[in-house]
Amino acid sequence: MIKKILIANRGEIAVRIIRACREMNIRAAVVFSDVDRTAMHVRMADEAYALGGNTAAESYLRQDKILEIAGRARVDAIHPGYGFLSENPSFAEEVERAEIIFIGPPAAAIRALGDKTAARKVADRLQIPTVPGTNNPIERETDVFALADTIGYPLLLKAAAGGGGKGMRVVKAKDELSNALRIARSEAKSAFGDERIYVEKFIERPRHVEIQILADRSGNTVYLGERECSIQRRHQKVMEESPSPVVDAQLRKVMGEAATRLVRSVGYTNAGTVEFLIDAHGKFYFLEVNTRLQVEHPVTETVTGIDLVKEQIRIADGIPLSFSQSGIVANGHAIECRICAEDPENSFFPSTGRLARYVVPQGPRVRTDNGFAEGDAITMFYDPLMAKVITWGSSRIEAIEAMRRALSEFLIHGVKSTIPFCQFVLNDEDFRKGIFDTRYVDEHFDFRKLRPNKPQEEIAAALAAVLLNRKVRVQAERQDANHNGVHSRWRRMKLDSYQ
Repeated sequence: MIKKILIANRGEIAVRIIRACREMNIRAAVVFSDVDRTAMHVRMADEAYALGGNTAAESYLRQDKILEIAGRARVDAIHPGYGFLSENPSFAEEVERAEIIFIGPPAAAIRALGDKTAARKVADRLQIPTVPGTNNPIERETDVFALADTIGYPLLLKAAAGGGGKGMRVVKAKDELSNALRIARSEAKSAFGDERIYVEKFIERPRHVEIQILADRSGNTVYLGERECSIQRRHQKVMEESPSPVVDAQLRKVMGEAATRLVRSVGYTNAGTVEFLIDAHGKFYFLEVNTRLQVEHPVTETVTGIDLVKEQIRIADGIPLSFSQSGIVANGHAIECRICAEDPENSFFPSTGRLARYVVPQGPRVRTDNGFAEGDAITMFYDPLMAKVITWGSSRIEAIEAMRRALSEFLIHGVKSTIPFCQFVLNDEDFRKGIFDTRYVDEHFDFRKLRPNKPQEEIAAALAAVLLNRKVRVQAERQDANHNGVHSRWRRMKLDSYQ
C-alpha cells in the first residue's frame, strides 16, 4: 500500500493533495524552491525538501533533483499535480524505472494522448470529430504558411507538448503569422521544454467543454459529466462550472462515450480530461487530452461527491473503482472562480507583492482551495494562481448567488486580483442566462465598470505590507531552513528525534 507520497508541485494543488493524504493516513513530503521555502505547502507537509533555485527550470522542472529526493525520502509514490512535470512522459518513465509509483497515467498513454498531435491521430482513427489542422508538428515556417493557405484564416498555433494557454496564438491574417509563430515557439519552449507547434483551424464562437474521466487498472473507465470552461482570458480559463448550460443529457452521453473510448484505446489509467469545442450549431470537435488532474477538478467533485485526488491515489495503488457509470449522479450546480494575482484593469498583467491582508471566504456551500496565507509573497517566478473558490447550489442561479456572496468576503490587500473581474461576470445578464462563448472576455468585459478600491484600503494595505515584509524577513532569517536540505514541522517544534 502507498504510505508516503512526494508531491512534485507547489501552491494550492500541493496543499490540496496534502489534505487528501491526511484523510487517507498517508505521509506527505513536498519539494520547494528557494523562494518557496516558507510557503504554505512547506508549512503543512510532514517533510519538505529543498530543490534550490527560483525559476521553474531551476527547481520544479528538475527531474534529477526530484528523483534524488524521492529516493532519499523513501517515498512509495510521486504525485505531479498539474503543470510542471505532470504531462512529461520521460519523467513518468524515470519514476517507474526508480520503482516508484507515478500517480498518473502510464508513460505510453501520456505519449499517445498528452502530445496534442498524437492525440489527434488517435481521435481520427476512432472517427471522433476533430478540428481541421495538422496531425504532426510543423517545423518549417514555409510549411506553416502553406497550410494556412489551405485551411484559411483565422488559425490557431498551439504547443504540441502542453496546455494552459501557453504557446498558443490566434492568427487572423497572413502578415501576423511569422511573429505569432516565433512567440508561440518561445512560450512553448519556456513552459514545457519543447518548442514544437501544430496548427488548426480557429473555430469562431465555440464553447469550451471538457469531460472528466477515471480509469482503473481493472479495465473500468467512467466519465463524470462535463465542465463548462468558456470564460477565458488569453486562452486560459478563469471560471468553470458543471454542468454546462448548453449540454443536454444526450450530448453528455455522446461526448462522454467518445472520451472513454478515446482513453481506453491507449490503455489509459488514472484521472484525465478530454476537451472538446462545441460550435454554434451544437456540433462537437475533439480538442485535446489533459493527462493529469485539472485545476478545475473541484467543480466535478462538488456535483458528484467523488474525491478525484483520493481516486487517483487508489487507482495508482491498484484498487479498482468502487462505482460504475450508472452509479455516477450529478447533484445541483457548481461554479469555480480562479483567484489569480493579476490586474484586470491592466490586461490581466501579473501582480506581485506580499499579502498584507488575506482572508478567504467561508460559510454554507462554499469551498476554498487555497495555497497562500497572510504574509506570503507572490513572486514573478510561477503561475499567479493563489486560490480557487467553489460554490454549490441546487440550481445554477443559486450557485452564482453563493459565489457573489463568497467573493464579497474574500479580502486581498498587497496585490491585485481577478476577484473584480469574476464579480463583473457574475453580475452580467448574458452570463447569468448562459449566453456566452470563448470570446466573452474580449466582447463583454469593461474594466471601467469594476469597483474601484477605496483610498483608505490602499493606504492600509501599503502600511501593512511594510510591517509584514519586515516581520517575515526576520522570521525567515531565524528559521533553520537547511537541516540536511529538509524542512519538517516536527523539527521546527524541536522534535528532532522524530523520523
